[in-house]
Amino acid sequence: MGAGPAGRSVVRHEGWRVTVHFIGAGPGAADLITLRAAALLGASEVCIYAGTYLDQAILAHCPDGVELVDSQHLNLDDQIAVMVRAHAQGQQVARLCSGDPSIYSAIAEQTRRLDAAGVPWDVCPGVPAYAAAAAIVGRELTVPEVAQSVVLTRVQRDSTKMPSTEALENFAATRATLVLHLAIRRTRELAERLTPFYGADCPVVVVSRASQPEELVLRGTLADIGAQVEAAGLTQAAVILVGEALRAEEFVESHLYSSRRAPGDS
Repeated sequence: MGAGPAGRSVVRHEGWRVTVHFIGAGPGAADLITLRAAALLGASEVCIYAGTYLDQAILAHCPDGVELVDSQHLNLDDQIAVMVRAHAQGQQVARLCSGDPSIYSAIAEQTRRLDAAGVPWDVCPGVPAYAAAAAIVGRELTVPEVAQSVVLTRVQRDSTKMPSTEALENFAATRATLVLHLAIRRTRELAERLTPFYGADCPVVVVSRASQPEELVLRGTLADIGAQVEAAGLTQAAVILVGEALRAEEFVESHLYSSRRAPGDS
């Protein structure tokens, strides 16, 4: 074990004998998970997964006889009860999280309860949905002298409040590349709020269910993306990318591989 934030004990990976493994399931495709994730799934006896977001093909990594639990039908207490019961029975639990567990995965409240119950856990990273979206459209989100920062954020709808310092306009003022999660139902409103900062012709890409059979990509601008999303009937499982990096063709080359670099430059 190692000392975690605020003195909390964090169980480190040791011989795969941690009870609960929070696993980044990636954007959905069964082959967009890590080798470690596949091994953990293959050794699991209980698999809790988010059926709303994950492609069922990912579950093929689990062994025959695994207990499959769809978390979309359970509240937090129900999910923890499954994990505590599995721990008492000496079973290995794979808790699949869409994308990467480090953002919008709700593992904070789950691990806090597991700590209180004395159930050891660890985290296996995954491919985040925004990275899959950028790959699909073939774009780097940090283009030299156009945008060198990426802001990952969400908006409030039927969810917990956003911190008062994290207003969308505060981020937009930087003109960084924006990645909006959990925001697809408010696309038109958000586009209107962003237009004064980025301009109506700023490129926008919406990727729904990236890497899954139902994948849909919409390309537009802040002026028309709201209408496109509404016409497509998108209501969940989509990320919105906003920023000039999405179309930049004229830009300076990075010093990383530039011939302008002098020997010894860092």
